Amino acid sequence: MSLRVLDYEAFNTAALVADPFEYLIVPNFVCAEAREQIHRDFPRIANPGSFPLGALTYGPSFRDLIRAVRSSDFCGTIEQKFDVELAQLVPAITVRGQCSAADGKIHTDSKRKLLSALIYLTPSWQAVGGRMRLLRSNNNLDDIIAEVRPTDGTLLIFRRSDNSWHGFQPFEGERRVLQVNWYVSNINQRVEMARHYVSAYFKKITQGSTSARVRSSSYDTAE
Repeated sequence: MSLRVLDYEAFNTAALVADPFEYLIVPNFVCAEAREQIHRDFPRIANPGSFPLGALTYGPSFRDLIRAVRSSDFCGTIEQKFDVELAQLVPAITVRGQCSAADGKIHTDSKRKLLSALIYLTPSWQAVGGRMRLLRSNNNLDDIIAEVRPTDGTLLIFRRSDNSWHGFQPFEGERRVLQVNWYVSNINQRVEMARHYVSAYFKKITQGSTSARVRSSSYDTAE
């Protein structure tokens, strides 16, 4: 019998916060019984940055997680909670495995995005840095609305707006995140994924061999 991957009961009972921008935090959204295998099958990423799925090699349990976040169940729960039609948007999936000291600067995300969902998959976390902070302003990392440790299969979803400020204190090391962004047009999604592929390619040739292998398959493909 296959393991249950996502806890929709936890999602449905979590409160959507509307002020100062819409966001939802679901601890343990990835079921505990599935996380150990997903940790094992997570792609080995040696360098910082976001990598499209087609540039990565990973195991079957991580592939099951990708299928789950692409499913109608996942999309339907988001649509109901955020009152949005995802069919009118274009999804793009990327993965992060490493964090650099330069990451985490305060920003709101590109206007090309409408929604972002982040599933944090680092096996454990003690550091103060690297914890995602939702913020009230663009100049103070301590002006915190909510803080999320990047572990335990926690899900963070927020609607991008002109004041959807977020960032985190500096951290360098392993920090695993599966991210799904929904874009307002196919052109925007293709531009964003092309940027990630170019970035992945240059990281490979400038920083040596990496387990995040660039392949010639179409972008954003989970096999």
